Amino acid sequence: MNPSTLDTSCLDQAVAELRIGAVSWSATPLTERIALLERLLPRLTSGAADLAAAGARAKGYDPASPWAAEDWIGGPWALVQNASAYLHVLRRIAAGKDPVDAKAVRTRDGRTHVDVFPATGWDTLLLNGFTAQVWLRPGITAEQARSRAAGEYRGRPGRPAVALVLGAGNVAAITALDILHKLYAEGQVVVAKMNPVNAYLRPHFEHVFAEFVARGWVRFIDGGAAEGGYLAAHEGVDAIHVTGSDRTHDALVWGTDEQTGERRRDDMPLIGKPFTSELGGVSPCIVTPGPWSAADFRYQAEHIVTSKMNNSGHNCIASQILVLPREWDGTERLLDEIRRVLRALPPRTDYYPGAEQRLSAVLAAHPKAETHGDGCRLLVPDITDHDDVLITGEVFGSALGVVRLPGDTPAEFLGHAVEFANDTLPGTLGATLIVHPGTEKTDRAAVEKAVAGLRYGTLGVNCWSAVGFLLGFTPWGAFPGHTRQDIGSGIGFVHNAFMLEDIEKTVLRAPFTPAPRGLLTSDPSLSPRPPYFVTNRTALATVELVTRFTAAPGLLKLPAIFASALRG
Repeated sequence: MNPSTLDTSCLDQAVAELRIGAVSWSATPLTERIALLERLLPRLTSGAADLAAAGARAKGYDPASPWAAEDWIGGPWALVQNASAYLHVLRRIAAGKDPVDAKAVRTRDGRTHVDVFPATGWDTLLLNGFTAQVWLRPGITAEQARSRAAGEYRGRPGRPAVALVLGAGNVAAITALDILHKLYAEGQVVVAKMNPVNAYLRPHFEHVFAEFVARGWVRFIDGGAAEGGYLAAHEGVDAIHVTGSDRTHDALVWGTDEQTGERRRDDMPLIGKPFTSELGGVSPCIVTPGPWSAADFRYQAEHIVTSKMNNSGHNCIASQILVLPREWDGTERLLDEIRRVLRALPPRTDYYPGAEQRLSAVLAAHPKAETHGDGCRLLVPDITDHDDVLITGEVFGSALGVVRLPGDTPAEFLGHAVEFANDTLPGTLGATLIVHPGTEKTDRAAVEKAVAGLRYGTLGVNCWSAVGFLLGFTPWGAFPGHTRQDIGSGIGFVHNAFMLEDIEKTVLRAPFTPAPRGLLTSDPSLSPRPPYFVTNRTALATVELVTRFTAAPGLLKLPAIFASALRG
């Protein structure tokens, strides 16, 4: 669309209304902000099934399909979980408490860490054995961590402002969660431009945010690049957040004409206002050698396939490169189990625009790539060229590449793996590290060095790093260090219900084995196979129950959740 022919009247009107609304939102007291979230939760649950069903149909399967569990997880559950996380923290502040309990802030080896999950007793029950710890930047003290948290509600509110949220097209909850973050963590009202890929979600979001829309605090806009570009440059918009690709960011900031390179070189952006972003990358899943049992190989194969094939791989945090030990006798055994899982999953389409071309590029580079699941899943089991298409850019589709690195011991292998992930793979959004509890015990120093050394905004240890997107208490964003001239996986963190500052990364941990097998690996927990596993047989029912429980917890709801989860 030619910008000169763009009808901007509705865009200008939305911004003008929000400029007025920004003042009233800034003046809205904490108690009313809490009440607004409390009233939002029933709207979420009343429309949850319709929201999830819309996503399923758009991706080409029935809302009753087992695949539809991901539409509950990445839609209603993520929204309810994040809204509940904000409520937990805001209620603490309203009660006169610090947002972060002093006991949750720890200093070790000169670094300050904040335990953010589990945050409630319900968290401990529903995701038993899962933990999350936020690592703050070097030099930040425990006292600074506590005093700087939640500045919006503790004497450092932002000025009235309008934020533009450029929505993502892949996961339903992303746009809505970015809106919540702007409203509650940064104190800004929001004009949200829907992504054309999932603009069908707009009426669902307008229902969820109905009270915020009615009071002039949120506006939704349809459109493409022209509408996004106009709003980004609008003098009435104070800040921007985008979830998408580095190309989207760079087009807005540097333009797409012949002066683009010169502007970037001279750091003369077209848009200089505050601009945060989450832009994906090539995410690794690193497997540490260890004393695995047959059941461990089966379970972790399901875990790895989930981290790639959830949403057909159309996730910015999908595992694209599986990093395996070349000398480990378990490498081929694990790959065989991965092949078994890939074959067993029912076929589905790569629905996201451009997926066919990107997967064709993978096949062109690897004509002997393995195809599984009726040809809809690709496995390239031995990449040796670090200029490979699977290494140099995000495929955003159902293709998994394997890189084998040397190392006769866990310590040697992890040293190579960390160096490869940090220095070869583009992007710093998230990584997954799989390590047997026995290996972590015998090679603790090497594992701790790897955890500390991996430069990613979220690191999942025995846990797909995407779980950090769901929990709400865990900040979500790229490892610090990117600039607008070299944007990488983006700048800034969202979600972050504790509203921490000076964040470096989040380290998630989950049980290596499900209950009750954890007793055999000295890794006990009450958690069975997680409901987000693509192999979970009861995921759809379990996630719906968990969503409704999270919105309105109650002891009487737990037996049904546990009964469903244990059958998964």
